[in-house]
Amino acid sequence: MDNVIGVSGSKIAYFSMEIGLKNEMPTYSGGLGILAGDTIKASADLGLPLIGVTLLNKKGYFMQKLDDAGRQTEHQHDWTPSNYMQLLPYKVTVKIQGRDVRIQAWIYNHFSLTDKKVPVIFLDTDIEENNPEDRRITYSLYGGDRKYRLKQEIVLGIGGVRMLNSLGCSINKYHMNEGHSSLLATELLRQNNMDALYVKDHCVFTTHTPIESGHDTFPYDIVLELMNDCVDLEKLKKYGGQHELNMTLLGLNLSNHINGVAKRHREISEKMFPGYKFNAITNGIHSYTWVCPYFRELYDKYLPGWANEPELLVRVRSIPDNEIWDAHQLAKKDLLDYVNSKCGTNMDPDVLTIGFARRITEYKRPTFIFSELKRLRKVNEAGKIQLIFAGKAHPRDIQGKQFIERIFQYKEELKGEIEIAYLENYGMDLAMKIVPGVDIWLNNPKTPLEASGTSGMKAAHNGVVNFSVLDGWWLEGCVEGVTGYAIGPMPHVNKSPEEIEMIELDDLYNKLEYIMIPKYYHRKDEWMCLMNNSIEMIAYYFNSHRMMHRYVTEAYL
Repeated sequence: MDNVIGVSGSKIAYFSMEIGLKNEMPTYSGGLGILAGDTIKASADLGLPLIGVTLLNKKGYFMQKLDDAGRQTEHQHDWTPSNYMQLLPYKVTVKIQGRDVRIQAWIYNHFSLTDKKVPVIFLDTDIEENNPEDRRITYSLYGGDRKYRLKQEIVLGIGGVRMLNSLGCSINKYHMNEGHSSLLATELLRQNNMDALYVKDHCVFTTHTPIESGHDTFPYDIVLELMNDCVDLEKLKKYGGQHELNMTLLGLNLSNHINGVAKRHREISEKMFPGYKFNAITNGIHSYTWVCPYFRELYDKYLPGWANEPELLVRVRSIPDNEIWDAHQLAKKDLLDYVNSKCGTNMDPDVLTIGFARRITEYKRPTFIFSELKRLRKVNEAGKIQLIFAGKAHPRDIQGKQFIERIFQYKEELKGEIEIAYLENYGMDLAMKIVPGVDIWLNNPKTPLEASGTSGMKAAHNGVVNFSVLDGWWLEGCVEGVTGYAIGPMPHVNKSPEEIEMIELDDLYNKLEYIMIPKYYHRKDEWMCLMNNSIEMIAYYFNSHRMMHRYVTEAYL
């Protein structure tokens, strides 16, 4: 039966609430989904026996619209799955609120440059035999209330395992990418006579966030209302928590391999969940996907084979500096032309350009650079800067939306002094304009709340200089003044959060004014060295090929 989806032999089933594979397929919201997509792509490149399982999200995440004051409104992102994938002739059933909910599956085959394939199964409840409420379960990614979210996680976890069985797939390992899919472990328990040792031996669990709200929890009254016909409550409490169902705890208790996504994140995770021993497999990005066309052309010319062996980027010194600079300037021109046409700005390709693009929420501190306008103006007097922002705030994140409005206010306040642009509807295609096109990639979340972060890795692949707090992956990637610059002190410093923030602000302004601006404008050879080091010392290592080698040897075998 494996030939239905064109695969045979034992597989690794990779479950993720969101998987970002193409900009035109809005099946992702941000970093978690992009990482999942990069995992699929790297697995295809490496010929790994992986199969992805996720939700279809027929209405996408959302399309962001911003008015002249930066007020965000959300719009459905309707798309046509049949333009990209094939509907499979199999259906499975799960029980939700006592009703039979039918699930169908679409298949998308990702092919590598060498024509190796990884299939991805998209689960869909929008079927005529389901009632209207159940048809909407797979409409919107992260939409609705807690009941809606739990319904989605039932479809993903329980429905996903049943669909793989229906397709005849032989699964050796089930990899839960975050707690959204942890109910798959309860289905494996049910199918294997409640043998927890068997289930643990077949499950891998990766957690991605040190933010409490990032770990899904559900009151047991909601669990019973939705799952009364298909759950052993005492067993669920044993593995998922006594007082409420904690999906992370469920995954931790039913997996033999558990890991965080950076070394620092492992430490934080072990503090959040005392008694559990975490491994650390630092995230990476899919190099070929996230290198812009101008750098692809350079790497093809001087480093043949880099796309399938990104470790070859360590030889970047064989590329003449002037060609690297020219490639960057072409990417920068593309970005600034786009920004000027979209925002009516007057961005100058000769001006040092700083980029900040990610999900807009409080802990990421999107307005941090505006904390002291007097000092920011002083920075700009030392050498002109211009700022480009992008990012969506979650529809229910009122504070996140207010941050966007605040950036628009600063844009007006600094008009005529510092050019500032905010690009709406941040997604994969827009990221491929912004990330390679800026000179400095800024990242200043509150520590230790950045589990890993991957946007800075994408920047480094394109010779863009990272300027970030020492959290997540940057704690491993930063060699001060060599691969980029740190904002603030090392972790574990004995200071209050307020003191740390003041140190970070001083660092931000001082390093821009006294180190980075002078290098960019007056010591171009030193700036070129930073760009080369970014590729040689970061890109060669912080990629998804290295990440997947680690998963294979430490988690899958």
